[in-house]
Amino acid sequence: MVVIAIMSMVMASSCDDTTDTLGNSISNDADKFAILTDTFQVASRSICVDSVLSRTPYSYLGHIRDAETSTYVTANFSTQFGVAELLTEMQLLPKQDSIVSRSDDGKIIADSCFFNIYFNSFVGDTLNAVKLTAYELATPIREGRDYYSNFDPMAEGYVRKDGILKQKVFTYRGLVGTDSLHAVSIPLNDPYTDQNGVTYNNFGTYLMRKYYEDTDNYKNSYNFVNRVFPGFFVKATDGIGTMGEVLLTALQFHFRCYSNDSIIRSGLRIGGTEEVMQTTNIVNDQVRMQRLADDPSCTYLKSPAGIYTEVTLPIDDIKRGHENDTISSAKIVFTRYNRTDDKALYQAPTSVLMVPRDSMFTFFEQRNLPDNVTSYVATYSSTYNTYTFNNISSLVNRQWENRGKSDTWNKVVLIPVSVTTNSSTGAYTNVSNDMSLKSCRLVGGSANTHAPLRISVIYNKFKPD
Repeated sequence: MVVIAIMSMVMASSCDDTTDTLGNSISNDADKFAILTDTFQVASRSICVDSVLSRTPYSYLGHIRDAETSTYVTANFSTQFGVAELLTEMQLLPKQDSIVSRSDDGKIIADSCFFNIYFNSFVGDTLNAVKLTAYELATPIREGRDYYSNFDPMAEGYVRKDGILKQKVFTYRGLVGTDSLHAVSIPLNDPYTDQNGVTYNNFGTYLMRKYYEDTDNYKNSYNFVNRVFPGFFVKATDGIGTMGEVLLTALQFHFRCYSNDSIIRSGLRIGGTEEVMQTTNIVNDQVRMQRLADDPSCTYLKSPAGIYTEVTLPIDDIKRGHENDTISSAKIVFTRYNRTDDKALYQAPTSVLMVPRDSMFTFFEQRNLPDNVTSYVATYSSTYNTYTFNNISSLVNRQWENRGKSDTWNKVVLIPVSVTTNSSTGAYTNVSNDMSLKSCRLVGGSANTHAPLRISVIYNKFKPD
């Protein structure tokens, strides 16, 4: 019965937002434990990060200014294209002798070829003109390493100097598509010279002939990227006011062939999705970002690749006089400032990750998931305008055990993240840096003029006989 009573006390304490009277209301002389409560002030500040791990399902393209903070951000991306693993007898294209599209000397050709970029969302003015430039890569961006958002394929020498260079001006309002998916189509119908100096009437012809030259070139994504085409680097080179989220990209070529004694129009689409290598390159205005971070009257959460909130937990104060007591609950609530501009493009982050300061990069590199021991996720509440971490007692205990082992032993950071969960269980299946446009100010900072940021703690104190 004692065990049951203890469990009941813990459950009751964790569900009650008010801690002032917990000790009196649920403990008595017959209990072996006393329930004690306390609150402590918490220090916080903003810290700038110049880049984040760009391992996300989506890429981004555009150049935009946030009116609320007067900061600019540009997003570029690279993409590869891949094919599913082919079985021995599988054929992506019809037999060569069935192809009708031929050059004057009888060789197979493509009638047309396009590079398509599919957007599933955007922010900004749909009438603003955007100019993109697509550059052919000379070599594949290799697997086996982590690419951060400051990775620039052009600066790193990945762009082919004499390769495809295509420009396109468009507005999101003018894109063809459905309500949820819009595409920019870039023609690749000019003569194309490959890296061996062979010239084709268009890029699609090159792709077709590489297939018929050796079908193993298309056996899987690795072969295609390394033997046929390394991919594109796409830059936002002009225009301001819009940012698009890229769902996927595709190479598509068309040709005519015989089928059942009729000539039909056929083709092949080779997709670029998260299954092949993609990187997003983010360029921020670092001077303005640092000005925001230096503001002591608040702290910021800003993505992509922007500003985190660093929190110093008062571990020594929490444990002083309670060295032998058990911390059963530690709750901290971060309140968001209301926006000053109703037309601000950036929305508040939906999900925020709390991790120890020394894990803010390795958490993502190691593909970790929140364990509610040293890492936690809080979801923005529009009702209360807050992010609430209901119980970080395990983290507090862990930091007490590690006190003094590093300069950041008692510090955590709040990071905007994008999360994926299992639809049946609700368990997290992926947590990555949020690469979309998100921003908010939190109550805190060394010159905070509002109620202090606090952590509420509940202790279980053993009462000797």
